[in-house]
Amino acid sequence: MKSQARVVVIGGGIAGCSTLYHLTQEGWSDVVLVERDELTSGTTWHSAAQVTNFGMSQVMIGLKSHSIKLYKELAADPEYPVGYNFGDGGIRLANTQAHMDGYAHFTSLAKGMGVEFEVLDAQECARRHPLISTENLMGGLWDPSDGHIDPAQLCQALARRARAAGAEVYRFTSVTDLTQHADDSWTVHTDKGDIRAEIVVNACGYRVNEVGAMMGVEHPVASMEHQYFITEDMPGVMEAGHRIPLLRCPISDYYSRQEKNGLLVGFYEQGCKTWGMDGIDPKFSNDLCPDDLDRVMDVLEGAISRMPALAEVGIKQVVNGPITYTIDGTPLVGPIPGKRNAFCIIGLRAGLGEGGGHGWLLAQQIVHGEACYDTWALDPRRFTGHATQELTSLYAIQDYQNEFRFHLPHEHRPAGRPAKTTPLTPILEQAGAHFTVVNGWERSDYFKPTPDFVEDYGYRYTKVHELVAAEVARVQNHVALAEVNGFNRIEITGPGARDWLDYMICSRVPRKIGKLGLGYLLNDYGNVKAEATIANLPDGRIWYGSAAAAEFHDMDWLSKHLPKDGSVTLRSLTNDHTILVLAGPKSRAVLSACARGDWSAAGFPWLSVREARIGHAPAIVMSVSFSGELAYEIHLPNSALFAAYSALMRAGAAHDIGHFGARAVDSMRMEKGYLHWKSDLITEFDPYETGLDRFVCRDKDFLGKAALMARGDKKRRRLRMLEIDATHASPQPSDSLYAGGRLIGSVTSADWGHRTGKNIAYAFMQPDIVEGITVDIIGKPYAARLLNGPVYDPDNSRVKS
Repeated sequence: MKSQARVVVIGGGIAGCSTLYHLTQEGWSDVVLVERDELTSGTTWHSAAQVTNFGMSQVMIGLKSHSIKLYKELAADPEYPVGYNFGDGGIRLANTQAHMDGYAHFTSLAKGMGVEFEVLDAQECARRHPLISTENLMGGLWDPSDGHIDPAQLCQALARRARAAGAEVYRFTSVTDLTQHADDSWTVHTDKGDIRAEIVVNACGYRVNEVGAMMGVEHPVASMEHQYFITEDMPGVMEAGHRIPLLRCPISDYYSRQEKNGLLVGFYEQGCKTWGMDGIDPKFSNDLCPDDLDRVMDVLEGAISRMPALAEVGIKQVVNGPITYTIDGTPLVGPIPGKRNAFCIIGLRAGLGEGGGHGWLLAQQIVHGEACYDTWALDPRRFTGHATQELTSLYAIQDYQNEFRFHLPHEHRPAGRPAKTTPLTPILEQAGAHFTVVNGWERSDYFKPTPDFVEDYGYRYTKVHELVAAEVARVQNHVALAEVNGFNRIEITGPGARDWLDYMICSRVPRKIGKLGLGYLLNDYGNVKAEATIANLPDGRIWYGSAAAAEFHDMDWLSKHLPKDGSVTLRSLTNDHTILVLAGPKSRAVLSACARGDWSAAGFPWLSVREARIGHAPAIVMSVSFSGELAYEIHLPNSALFAAYSALMRAGAAHDIGHFGARAVDSMRMEKGYLHWKSDLITEFDPYETGLDRFVCRDKDFLGKAALMARGDKKRRRLRMLEIDATHASPQPSDSLYAGGRLIGSVTSADWGHRTGKNIAYAFMQPDIVEGITVDIIGKPYAARLLNGPVYDPDNSRVKS
């Protein structure tokens, strides 16, 4: 066995084998895979192994398309062909209009990645799948590429190709511990000897937290027992004249696919069970849980109602094995938070279908630092300190019970809530707040008119539309208050802080005390990595503020680039402070009534920052606005939050102060042309393509400058602002744009602008297109026109007033 390797991958299922293979494809051959047993002895071996192109983001579509392309290539390999039933086709059923609208959206989303889906009515579903009933059925989504693959053959084929490229695979070799050294390299201790590695990868399936514990890490991954059975031969299957399409049913919580001359039928029962929470038997390998068909009888009854032929056939095999879930159901593929040279590819609940693509994206990140797609949807750093296994298990149960019922726009389900709150959460709830979730934080989304108000979620504007309009009107004409909790806040100090941060951003760090500005961080390829508000405070302090979801991501990036001489120090204040946003033309009067000092436009102009007292509460106040109205961000320690809130509400009573939520903010920021991190600001495009030219200072050095300058004026895509001729709904992220019958781009974000009466979207699109544009909204095209900059207060007179 080697004593040294560039990468050691721990785990020999689809995640590990795919990562190993793709590392060799990226040019690294000094790579090793270590597996405690035989390859595919964990979840992989008992997988139902369905391979679909369906995904709820373009990244997921892209990695699944890569998987399918790879699997077809492996199936055609004459030396070691893999058993792969490609192109059986698959249908996802629906019995609600919201789900049918969702299928129309996913069809548009997929077209942006070169994938064709088809929305079917109930009769066409039955024509393509002769075993189903159309009772209580509206229609479905057709994926022509759907199929299934042999799990063991797939993993052996990937390992075989990796070995041929120089990789080594050590089976029956247990990892006993991990040690990280001062240079960030690792020693992987095994029962066969030690391997010194530059990089380690956790690909350990349901044993992920056993290896995580060796690093001092708890991964938000939990396992669920999952059962399926295989039927005896069925006449309807044998007489169909073609392979029976795969079926996924959100109505009755089951799926099926053809298995020889019968069916494999799997269940997502409401009375589901977690697995392995109290530890896993070391001997559990190539093993299953005890059968428990009584637990799935209610689901089976629904399956029989949909496919009556199931009532006439026997069962010849039952499989009950663990599958892994994350908090949001999407895998964790990328850097392990808080660790150097450590990556993971875990939580792959649909591992066989997606694993080829996950390993492909991870290998790119390891070798190149970034993948061809922005991988935030998979990034392990999207969850922070609240993401325990206990919380994950609550979400896993909920996701399991709703396996084929995707989240509708703005929908946040109740499991695991609340995870993070502030002293104001119960106060705002009493005031009528309906909460959304941002990195675990309960944040006011909008304010309900009555306690019993319930939103009917969907892809069209709901009755919340008018509530948001009223909140926007209050901000525009009077004054309102919003809590922005979880905002990522890093205090940067030290003699080298200002010069170092000036190198990290492509714009300039404010030099004058009491001023703030917006900065953009680029990656090594000159593309947009992060966005931050930079505030220059007294006593040599700089506050770096960014999106709540960026807490681990930005700290990781900044820490990675710290100077080695200790001249710069980072301190996170994210979980100790909260922002109150006071916005509207009367906000200055309210602030002046409860805080000493000159708050006039001359005394405290736009983009200023100062320390103050709100009543008696210590605060840092910034004159900055995400709404496009005169506004103040009031940054407060959580211990003083309620005191400041009370003082502001008392002072605002004379000015008809109210509340506003996140949806009102989103509407207003769209009108102002303000961008959202990981919606409009992504690592696939540079600041010029994103319309941030004014923030690039060519006359100074900054991280990523060489790559950015080398690209010159060439634009792959360009972020544009559009007005759309539709009043019933906004497009969803990744909906497709067309011109002259050609696909020209995809929407990044969209919303209704209540102050301007415009349906506004941002989209990355071909840079030369200026007219004849249409945008998909729920399966239909609507005309769109380019807008040149903000449509509300373009000269910023209101924020400067």
